[in-house]
Amino acid sequence: MTDRSRALPAIAATALFVVMAATFVSATFEEAAGFPEGESVVHNLGYALFNLGEAAAIPSEGFLAAFLIVAVALDVAVDGALYLARREDDGSVTAAIGDALTDGGER
Repeated sequence: MTDRSRALPAIAATALFVVMAATFVSATFEEAAGFPEGESVVHNLGYALFNLGEAAAIPSEGFLAAFLIVAVALDVAVDGALYLARREDDGSVTAAIGDALTDGGER
């Protein structure tokens, strides 16, 4: 590598650092609002998760769509893991869970 090809990434990284440092140093925040006295944050998170905002004492956005997307993604991951975990013994497919879902008889 030449010195010129090494200098460009170094300059870009330094410029990015300067921009991010300036952004962080100049950022201002409002005073923390907190939660109302005596309200259960856990219950209100549950209401927000299932879009039951009218029952919650603390206003929030609903997360039902995100909850369902994550649930489907985890289901696909588990199904894929089970599919990849199967193996073939003597030409027949043996599932990763073995005889757990069968009567245990010979095939």
